[in-house]
Amino acid sequence: MDGATGAGEHRGLIADSDADLVAGVEAFVCAGLAIGEPVVVAATPETTSLLRPALRDPRVVWAEWSDVFGNGAAAAVTAVRRLAERHRASGGLVRVVLEPTPGDDPGDWREWQRYEAVLDHEVAGEPVLTLCVTDTRRVPAALVETARATHPLLVVGEDGRPNPDHVDPEAYLGSLPVPHEPLEDTAPLLRAEAVRDLRGLRRELAERAADAKLAHGCEPALEDFLLAVDEMTTNALRHGRPPVSLSLWASEDRLVCTITDRGAGFEDPFIGYGPAHGTDLSLGGMGLWLARQLCDHVDITPDGDGVQVRLTTTLD
Repeated sequence: MDGATGAGEHRGLIADSDADLVAGVEAFVCAGLAIGEPVVVAATPETTSLLRPALRDPRVVWAEWSDVFGNGAAAAVTAVRRLAERHRASGGLVRVVLEPTPGDDPGDWREWQRYEAVLDHEVAGEPVLTLCVTDTRRVPAALVETARATHPLLVVGEDGRPNPDHVDPEAYLGSLPVPHEPLEDTAPLLRAEAVRDLRGLRRELAERAADAKLAHGCEPALEDFLLAVDEMTTNALRHGRPPVSLSLWASEDRLVCTITDRGAGFEDPFIGYGPAHGTDLSLGGMGLWLARQLCDHVDITPDGDGVQVRLTTTLD
């Protein structure tokens, strides 16, 4: 299974000890080096300090963890893709060791669950072999179970073995519940029905957000959020069916906006985890991708005979 077929693989290493973690990564890396495949490691500083003594080969590239995972789960999908492309030898495979490590806030976990399912989908058929490290001592139990469900192969000893608990990535994405947002139970700062005038809406959104007297220093997050709202409202007007409605809420620590239209929504559950036209952003088709980069959560759900996009940003 070490690259013989030329197809991508999404392997998982679920480790309970330093010894298991180092042994699993070392076997994966050395198997690639032995046949001339490039190897990149993007692990936390703690894990990197464990691995470096065992992986002294100068051909191993050590990527900065924060460059890959520091901007959140949705951005990490694009970062992993670009990392593999940058280090892949011409016409060959590249091996990438990855260690996504979500924080302690359960509110953030669903985006990392989505990340694992999306990466599982993306890797299939691509010239990249990934080994995703899950250290059970530092990763919440719910995300350990996600690791078990989203990797077709699990590393046991030196081999990748078929994982009987693997779930189809589209089915796994569909199984993740969208949590209730308490702010939606309160009166919105702004409610706009049958949106047509984007210029006026943009101005009113900015004014209402300013009226909310948000915490000092949150201006960059607010600007990103309003840009995401603008992108998704434009998307609904161009590609959805009228009427398009919008509601905005704000509290001391959260911004929430819902955009609803009567269209069929997004048929592809993996849409928006990369620009629609690759690296040429001038071709457009990147509204949902941008929203995922700019907001902490983007939740897409059916709404009666239409679809609702909910954008959420937490203000630190």
